Amino acid sequence: MTANILVVDDANTVRMYHRKVLGDAGWRVEEAANGVEALEKALNRPEDDGFDLYVVDVNMPKMDGFTFVRELRRQAQVRQSPVLMVSTEAQAQDAATALEAGANGYLVKPPRPSELMLAAALMLGDLAVARQAAAAEAARGA
Repeated sequence: MTANILVVDDANTVRMYHRKVLGDAGWRVEEAANGVEALEKALNRPEDDGFDLYVVDVNMPKMDGFTFVRELRRQAQVRQSPVLMVSTEAQAQDAATALEAGANGYLVKPPRPSELMLAAALMLGDLAVARQAAAAEAARGA
């Protein structure tokens, strides 16, 4: 089964980058430009075809990433899938706030392709992609 991922970021170039990296891993990717649009997309999907992972920016207009995650977690009719926050905010407090809001992981922008792929694969339980991304990360560090 192919995973469905929703990328939520107000920057078109970031959404395109995430779509390319995650799509190359074989996953289906949809996009939203802010938290309001993302929440609407999540609420309008049947629960049995919900998103398997959310990749969410922090700083966005209309509804920021932290608020989106809190609202998502309040929605009983939405599949409660992992949330990976990806932000330029690099302080430990930002990651702590993300986890308190209900996120499952936090990466600082811009993540390397293999770093983004590895985090997503681990959250999706996609062992084949996780191995591939971990090998790429290991080769980079060698």
